[in-house]
Amino acid sequence: MTAIFYICMKQFQMKKAGLFIALFVIPIVVYLFFSSGVNVFVKLPVVNEQIPEIPNHWQTSDGQHIRLNDKVTILGFIGDLSFENQSNMTNVSQEVYQKNKRYLDLQVVYVVPEERKNEVEEYVEKLSRTTEMPSWNYIFAQPEEIQEYYQKLQVDVPMVDANTPYVFIVDKDFKLRGRKKKLDNQRYQDGYLSSEPIEILHNEMEDDLKVVLAEYRLATKKNYKTQESE
Repeated sequence: MTAIFYICMKQFQMKKAGLFIALFVIPIVVYLFFSSGVNVFVKLPVVNEQIPEIPNHWQTSDGQHIRLNDKVTILGFIGDLSFENQSNMTNVSQEVYQKNKRYLDLQVVYVVPEERKNEVEEYVEKLSRTTEMPSWNYIFAQPEEIQEYYQKLQVDVPMVDANTPYVFIVDKDFKLRGRKKKLDNQRYQDGYLSSEPIEILHNEMEDDLKVVLAEYRLATKKNYKTQESE
């Protein structure tokens, strides 16, 4: 009888210990893991270590020079305002930009041939009646200059007549960021296809953009703590 009582007490103590671990120890371990997230945070891969700044003479329709420096940029290239391009930009706006436009460090820049300036101005004026897009910019350049600049991105996705349906993420340090999706055994696709179904654009580009934005928020928080402790 004593042996049975001893066994029961042992089992009770083991269950009590297990309950204690489940209620107190595991939550503390989880908290410590996430509280040290700066150290385990996985960054978005770098596709190109250094792309050039936007040339000074590439300007908006009102003469502003848009810079990549110190901004996280969604960079796109459209050769015209065809229905397809308008649809692609709508996808980027709804699934990526609108969900992150509260971040002051974020901007969208589309590079357009100079000859399309009037067409774009009319489009922007019409769009502004219904949609607020404070950090969404169109800048204009000559087609041959656009092609030359695009080549410096060193991506495998094509550009035809200063136009591509792909958009790219550029960080504050001029690094082209993104995932590389394997198309076959030899070639990788860089950038994000804005004509893809919106759920794909959301699950890929929007998620990746959040990672880049989070990198800078974490770095700022870390630097602030460092300065505070000095």
